[in-house]
Amino acid sequence: MKTIFTITLLALAASLAGCAVGPDYHRPAPTPNQPLAGTFSDDSTNQVVWKVAEPSANLPRGEWWRIFDDAELNRLETLATTNNQNLAAAAARFEESRLLVASARSQFFPQLSLGGTPNGDLNRQRTSYNQPLSGQSSEASHIYNTFTAPIYLGWEVDLWGRIRRLSEGAHARVSAAADDLESSRLTVAAEVANDYFLFRAFEAEGELVTNTIVAYQRSLELTQNRHRGGVASELDVAQAETQLRDAEAQLPDIKLSTAQTLHALAVLCGQSPVNFTVAEEVSPAMFAPVLPSVMPAALLEHRPDIAAAERNMAAANADIGVAKAAFFPALKINGLAGFQSVDASSWFDWPSRFWSVGPTVQLPLFTGGLNRAKLAAAHAAYDENVANYRQTVLGAFGEVEDALAAQRLLADEWDAENAALAAARHSLAISENRYKSGLVTYLDVAVAQASALDHERSVVHLQGSRQAATVNLIKALGCGWTVPNN
Repeated sequence: MKTIFTITLLALAASLAGCAVGPDYHRPAPTPNQPLAGTFSDDSTNQVVWKVAEPSANLPRGEWWRIFDDAELNRLETLATTNNQNLAAAAARFEESRLLVASARSQFFPQLSLGGTPNGDLNRQRTSYNQPLSGQSSEASHIYNTFTAPIYLGWEVDLWGRIRRLSEGAHARVSAAADDLESSRLTVAAEVANDYFLFRAFEAEGELVTNTIVAYQRSLELTQNRHRGGVASELDVAQAETQLRDAEAQLPDIKLSTAQTLHALAVLCGQSPVNFTVAEEVSPAMFAPVLPSVMPAALLEHRPDIAAAERNMAAANADIGVAKAAFFPALKINGLAGFQSVDASSWFDWPSRFWSVGPTVQLPLFTGGLNRAKLAAAHAAYDENVANYRQTVLGAFGEVEDALAAQRLLADEWDAENAALAAARHSLAISENRYKSGLVTYLDVAVAQASALDHERSVVHLQGSRQAATVNLIKALGCGWTVPNN
């Protein structure tokens, strides 16, 4: 017994001091051939080495949507955060990954099990009359009972770091799952905000066209009265009616887009689209806060999808060590103890006890190329994760640059469109006055009305587009344009 105890202590010491085969993880550069910009701006020339702020990547993003100061948007975001089923699935995946860490860690410890002997814990058997005995037939047969209560012990000595690499990979994957959960929350929140602003744009457009239809009806009545008075021609009446019917034809399509966007909002919020409603807008939402002209590229360190891709690389690197350990001998300590008797009455008597313990060494000599294939596959999986990580980083820079360009260009378009709308309204007022004075036909009024309506609709859509561009910038940066504290 003393010898076995000594062997166990030596095995434990070997496990603690053993090396971990396979490469230690070192984060590769986000791009293989060129540095990344240090700041986001149109004229940036700074170059920096990329660094992932791993501790802050899976921190909650905060209620960033409150910058729009819209109570109904806040309500919808709360609904989505609580009830969205994609978020529920991401949370379940995170919980699964967290429990797999415990599963990997359990292999560091001895495994004990009770019962389950090959011949059964309770067994009645008959021996062969011709079973060998000292090279001859025993010429005797026996029928007897066997009562066994065994406890099995198995423990793998982690000489080559296989279990350590398994645990390392599991920890990396649970971090990636946490980042994926935050990425899903950010995505859902952004989709809710974008759909909400799109819904408000369609709603405002519908109200604009509805009001325009009322105005066109009045214009038609006025033209009909003028025709009856001999002032306006029948062509003027036809043009006024065409203008009215054209506006009426546009309204169903706008209402369809409004309904579809509302239904999409309901699904995002985890609600049935059947009775889902959005509160009436008290006042049109003002545009989002003014952005700084230059923002540090370090903001991208907080994007959860980049952090998740980096952690998946670390997990794939650990898998290489697991595959590499299969080439080396596996040392296990096996034990068996319990009580065994041929009679139930003496089953648990002290003389019925038995035990055995000892090491087992298993060395793979020929596996038909299985271990080499698994190692090559692990290296390929790591290369895939490196490429995915680099693509995620490059894609993130592209998304931010796109969002910043949208901010600047939509602002220019907004100014130009509002100026065009003012000019169109002025032109309409002149055309209406000239028509009432009999100086022009109704065609001039119809053209001016159509132009003014088009510009008013463009302004409405631009308002929604600028708000959506702000949401997309927040999503692209992963946290907004202020670097959060770790």
